[in-house]
Amino acid sequence: MASTTALSPLTIRLCGPRGFCAGVDRAIQIVVLALKAYGAPVYVRHEIVHNRYVVEGLEAKGAIFVEELDEIPEEHRAQPVVFSAHGVPKSVPEDAVARSLFYLDATCPLVSKVHKQAMRHQRLGRHVILIGHAGHPEVIGTMGQLPEGSVSLVETVEDADAYVPADPDNLGFVTQTTLSVDDTAGVIARLKERFPNLTAPAADSICYATTNRQEAVKQAAPGCDLFLIVGAPNSSNSKRLVEVALRAGAKKSLLVQRAAEIDWNELGEIRTVGLSAGASAPEVIVDEIIEAFRARYKTTVELAETVEETEHFLVNRELRNMELTTADMAFVNGE
Repeated sequence: MASTTALSPLTIRLCGPRGFCAGVDRAIQIVVLALKAYGAPVYVRHEIVHNRYVVEGLEAKGAIFVEELDEIPEEHRAQPVVFSAHGVPKSVPEDAVARSLFYLDATCPLVSKVHKQAMRHQRLGRHVILIGHAGHPEVIGTMGQLPEGSVSLVETVEDADAYVPADPDNLGFVTQTTLSVDDTAGVIARLKERFPNLTAPAADSICYATTNRQEAVKQAAPGCDLFLIVGAPNSSNSKRLVEVALRAGAKKSLLVQRAAEIDWNELGEIRTVGLSAGASAPEVIVDEIIEAFRARYKTTVELAETVEETEHFLVNRELRNMELTTADMAFVNGE
């Protein structure tokens, strides 16, 4: 390796806030604490959050990930099963009860809030429009709170143009929590233009963490030769950050899961790099990427912070007496 003086200078604009939000942090803590309280194995239905590094770290501790509850063997029915942070349809806990399974719901409280908003619309006689991405676990979970046929999914402005409701004057909308703030505003504006009596939820459905991370990326992106977002390809909020960085002025933006995915030969001449992480991405990977740049460039890190997040969500009542140590979470947070 060349000496530091021979390396090209590089500035990393490190966004804050970045990485884990309170809902993701809580969900991971629930699995870790369940393993401490009940021993391995602890089953988890679907990825607890959209990040392979986190999933593999929990597997190493004794978690077993399944797609459906019928995969849990008879001899382990007394062990807990955890539902992911994205939320589940009502049919899933009902199925767990029918199978005499002990479950811990790790649904993010802000996703649960959207469920309640949708149910309130329906209780008041409104047909629910859900703005979100088809097939995303959160969308499946939200639609699964209501009777079939009482929710319509709208993804784009074009969908909003094509949507034909049975009763245009009796509609209410909610949104997936991890959408692009700007894109969603466009869809809502079009729906309101077409349906003036459309009722909004009592509070914004897009969560604070999504909004905060997008705002930090917007402010850091102008003048960046490259903007890296740490996150998984199936992470909605991470993919939105890539789009936000490009729109806000970054010359190039990439989604990476680990430092090993960076093709250093393809980066070209770079002097300013933006760096953020989706809400499911652990800080240890951010550190890993910064160290990878330090090995190749004379690197200066500047913090590009827009707001400090102080939100904290309590874990399930059954787990609150268990001690959670720094060592328990070191696999994602570092030492």
